[in-house]
Amino acid sequence: MTVNEWALELGGHVRTGLEDNLRYDETRVAKDNAELVARVAKMARDRGRPVASGKQAREILGLRPIAV
Repeated sequence: MTVNEWALELGGHVRTGLEDNLRYDETRVAKDNAELVARVAKMARDRGRPVASGKQAREILGLRPIAV
């Protein structure tokens, strides 16, 4: 979480999920990815940073679009 905070403050991008961190905080394990994503999205909004959609994230990362 600290690195995500630093990245947001410095204008960088962040990501999160259970593959990065199993714990929500010092006292408990995260329920699911959605709980971790919601926390990072709130951190971004609190700093005036927009949250990318899935499509936008793929564009930022240079990944091909998902076939529909």
